[in-house]
This record gives sequence, C-alpha cells and structure tokens, in this order.
Amino acid sequence: MNKLVIAGSAKFIEEMEEWKSFFKNKGYDVIGCPKKINQENSDEYKMAHINFFKSLAEADTLFVFNQDKNGIEGYIGAETFAELSFLVAQNNINNTNKKIYLLKMPSKEVSCYMEIQNFIKLGWVAIFDKN
Repeated sequence: MNKLVIAGSAKFIEEMEEWKSFFKNKGYDVIGCPKKINQENSDEYKMAHINFFKSLAEADTLFVFNQDKNGIEGYIGAETFAELSFLVAQNNINNTNKKIYLLKMPSKEVSCYMEIQNFIKLGWVAIFDKN
C-alpha cells in the first residue's frame, strides 16, 4: 500500500480530513498530516517536527495542500516548503522516486514561487490531478 503524507498549513486541518478520506478511498495509507501544536512549547514543537519528517522519509507520496491563505493563492509557507524540499533532496540524493504533488500552482506572491516553478520544470513536483 502506498504511504502518503499531507503537508500544509495547520489552519486547514478540517479540510485536510476530507483529503485524508479521499486518499484512503484511493488505497493510500495516510501516515502523516499536520496537527495543531503549541508552538511556544519547545518540546512539543520539536517532537512534532521530528515525527513529521520521519513520516516524510517513510512516505511514497507527498501531497501539499496549498490552499489559498491570507489572500494568497496556493499559499506555501516556510515549513511546508522545507518539508517539500526535504523530499526533493531525498529523491535526488538517494535516487528515489517519491511522488510530490501540489494541490495547485502557487501565485507569484508565494515567496518560493520561482523554486516551485523550477521544481515543476525539472519534474520533481507536479500539480495534482484529482481524476
């Protein structure tokens, strides 16, 4: 069974639950998804990140739920970009082929827009096709 991790802003946890169901119905084992954490609790913050990156290392597929946020289309924050980049690096260093999908192309207002555009051109990342 394909192991999948969903990444994105914890603001959209409810919407991500719908995607978890979608992927489970498609035969994926969803092994990671953002959780709300107390960012002021350094132990909780640290463990959440360590566990999430362990899930990424174990996953076959990453789905970046880059929903519009704060008026920015296809928002990708710094942490989500770090997670996505981690998998891109793992694929290139270890010669693996973990799939990386974005819900949608981010707008030019997203700080990592140019990097995402290059990742897509290089075939490292793709825009998700629900069909």
